[in-house]
Amino acid sequence: MYIEKGTKEFTKANLALFAAGLSTFANLYITQPLLPAFSDTFGVTPAVASLSLSIATVTLAISLLIFGSLSEAWGRKNIMIASIIVSSILTIILAFSPNFESLLFLRMLQGVALAGVPAIAMAYLGEEMDPKSLGVAMGLYISGNSVGGMLGRIVMGMVTDVFSWRIGFLVLGGLSIVICCYFIYALPPSKHFIARPLHIKSLLKSLAQHIKNPILLKLYGIGFLLMGSFVTLYNYISYKLLGAPYFLSETVVGWIFIIYLVGTFSSTWFGSLSDRFGRQTVMMCGIVIMLGGALLTLPIQFLWKLIGITIFTFGFFGAHSIASGAVSYHALEDKAQASSLYLFGYYFGSSVGGTTGGFFWAQYGWNGVIGFASVLLLFAIGLAILYASKTSEKRFST
Repeated sequence: MYIEKGTKEFTKANLALFAAGLSTFANLYITQPLLPAFSDTFGVTPAVASLSLSIATVTLAISLLIFGSLSEAWGRKNIMIASIIVSSILTIILAFSPNFESLLFLRMLQGVALAGVPAIAMAYLGEEMDPKSLGVAMGLYISGNSVGGMLGRIVMGMVTDVFSWRIGFLVLGGLSIVICCYFIYALPPSKHFIARPLHIKSLLKSLAQHIKNPILLKLYGIGFLLMGSFVTLYNYISYKLLGAPYFLSETVVGWIFIIYLVGTFSSTWFGSLSDRFGRQTVMMCGIVIMLGGALLTLPIQFLWKLIGITIFTFGFFGAHSIASGAVSYHALEDKAQASSLYLFGYYFGSSVGGTTGGFFWAQYGWNGVIGFASVLLLFAIGLAILYASKTSEKRFST
């Protein structure tokens, strides 16, 4: 029996994965609102400060391929539990970083530890959920990611303003351990997972087959471009709003990330729409919405920036939920590996886009940031058009 929408098991599974996503992404993006603080504390440039996020996302991207493969042999739930525990402990240790180099080293380790949940959660959903409920379930999981990213940023902004960023690390690390306890209790065991011996050659062959799949390859590219543009905008909005002509406080800038709540709605809503109108159309709409929102942030008035960021975020989480769900849909075999490759592109895009955007910020200011993000989104629209032309909602075995 697959887990169907409306059942008690559906509720427990989705709340557990929502909590896991919340913890994972709160810890992953905990340094994003702190980039100006790191520039002040350690005397580094914005592009260098952004490495505190980029180094975590790039090691996470690489580790996703490893954890996805290991889970095919070792199972899903235990690896996700270890991931949350270790990453939570590392967040606490980060509070005691004596210099920026040690902070980067710990963030590199944390990127590895954090990979356990995103590498496996989508595969778990793809295996355990009834196909007719998968769109909603995937949207709920993605919404947990958005809430986690939002809470991590808001908590860090407020605590940094009142106390310090070091205290913020301690607070979030403790909360993450509590969340892990709930996850252990609530997530139902896998019923459709079939363990396979860990054969490196066969795993590499499977990864190569996924990459050769033209449908999946386009989805991986879309994930890279979506995340590259998203992180670029959010990395440097703090610098913009803390400086002239706004001069906002750390707390107020932290609360800007409450906009992530629209992602909680859009990821679930877009998932439902995709079940009705098709993935191609709904995903394309999400990317176009992102582009429109990005361009609306160009006027200097704060209200236009706020509206633009909200629209941009709404489109991002909607498009991402469709693209990630489509990977599980089109890959009949080795779903964890297929999802890991998508997330590899997704987080590698975060690392490349987030740091590259710093050079555009330094040279051209906010207009440069939005220009760079817009180019990435135009390429994403091109890939989405190619994806729509090559598939008619059929599954492709790799």
